[in-house]
Amino acid sequence: MDEKRQKIEKDMLEQLKNQEVKGEHYKDLVRDYMALWDIKNALIKDIEEKGVSIKYKNGKDQWGYKKNDSVPELNKVSAQMLKILSELGLKPSPIGNDDNDFIL
Repeated sequence: MDEKRQKIEKDMLEQLKNQEVKGEHYKDLVRDYMALWDIKNALIKDIEEKGVSIKYKNGKDQWGYKKNDSVPELNKVSAQMLKILSELGLKPSPIGNDDNDFIL
């Protein structure tokens, strides 16, 4: 996961450089994006481990299910990540000559 994180951050910084975008605030936005990327992955892991609903116990014979709060939080984090990408003007990096061929 660390290698993938480093590749993403490096790619974002290279794109900014190639677009001749300068300024520490843009680098700071990349760091913010990467922090959100870490949070996104932790939320996904929590959902995979616990599921979308979680069993709870509210007394000796009282139990039920509630939604996993990680699900709506994941949506919020993903939306914020997309806003940062948009603000930075970053797009997927093409590989090869085919414009439809992107690194995922």
